[in-house]
Amino acid sequence: MSNRTLSALVAGAFVTALGSLSAGPASADDAAMMKMMKENQAKAMAAMKTGKFDKCYGVALKGHNDCFAGAGTSCAGTSKVDYEGNAWKLVPKGTCEAMATPNGHGSLTPKA
Repeated sequence: MSNRTLSALVAGAFVTALGSLSAGPASADDAAMMKMMKENQAKAMAAMKTGKFDKCYGVALKGHNDCFAGAGTSCAGTSKVDYEGNAWKLVPKGTCEAMATPNGHGSLTPKA
C-alpha cells in the first residue's frame, strides 16, 4: 500500500467521521458511513503495524496530517498550520529524517 493510498484512506475516514457528526437522527446511511470509517481506520492501523511506515513529525501540510496535532485537534486532517511539529504523516520507513521542509527536516519524534 503506497503512502498516497494510505493518506487517502485516513483522509476518507476523517471526512466520514465529520459527516457522521451532523445533526439529525441516525439513518442507515449514517450506520454505513460509520462502518466504512471504522474499516478505513483499521486498514490504516494495519498498515502502520507492517513496519513499512514511520510516523514523521513536522512534514504534513495544514489539514493533511495523518493524526494527532496537539491540543484542540483529534486526528487526521486537523492540523492548523503547515509543518506542525506535533502532527505526523505516515511515510515510507527510513525516509522521514531526509524530508526537508522550510522548518527543517522531518523527525521521528514530536518537535517543539
